[in-house]
Amino acid sequence: MKLPGNRFKAALKEGQHQLGIWNTIGGNTVPELLGGAGYDWVLIDCEHAAIEAVEVLPALQAIAANPHASALVRPAANDPVLFKRLLDMGAQTLLVPYVENKEQAESAVSAMRYGPRGIRGMAGMTRATRYGQVENYFTTAEDELCLVCQIETVSGLNALEEIAGTDGVDAIFFGPADLSASMGLPGQMGHPDVVAAIEDGLTRLADMGVAGGVMALDPIAAKRFMDKGSLFTAVGVDLVLLADAVAHLRSQF
Repeated sequence: MKLPGNRFKAALKEGQHQLGIWNTIGGNTVPELLGGAGYDWVLIDCEHAAIEAVEVLPALQAIAANPHASALVRPAANDPVLFKRLLDMGAQTLLVPYVENKEQAESAVSAMRYGPRGIRGMAGMTRATRYGQVENYFTTAEDELCLVCQIETVSGLNALEEIAGTDGVDAIFFGPADLSASMGLPGQMGHPDVVAAIEDGLTRLADMGVAGGVMALDPIAAKRFMDKGSLFTAVGVDLVLLADAVAHLRSQF
């Protein structure tokens, strides 16, 4: 059996924009729904959502039921132990939070790679190897793995070129919420200074030939970031959409 390809990574290399949505509700039903809703990628969030690593496996399986959606996973931290578990479950793309410098980026890269290039632990009977059926998994796995570093502080912005230029980093994702706090504007994701900082970051990445992405729940802001070069844009969060729908329905009565 050949190693499954990473459609998300391939699309980034081709410069194709991909629309994404956030999964923060645990279990497999919501990820399955989101995977079939027409988005290009679904992110399973283990950082800010009540989703533990053990719940990622059924979520990955649910999203995989739709061949057109790619699954991304955000681990709780830049931790090689968490990476190892998620990668063995078959996650091919990790979005790593709070990367602020080249050293942290290099640490994430090392956790994605087997020795001698990295420190990822080896196990053969995993979903990643399709339970031992993928030919030459240990020597080819890296080809289809994708590492996205999340920039969400002023320090990260200042080190953007060093982080994005680290061998093994495939893309950069901007987090407006934490960035607003780091800039002294907590919760003001739409503040002109925050928006300008992200747009500048997208431009700098484009000059390097590195894919950049961002979360923007306001459609106008999302389209603006797309116009500025965002290649993978998250435009919704399942729990936010549910809360909005519930409030709207209640308002009708």
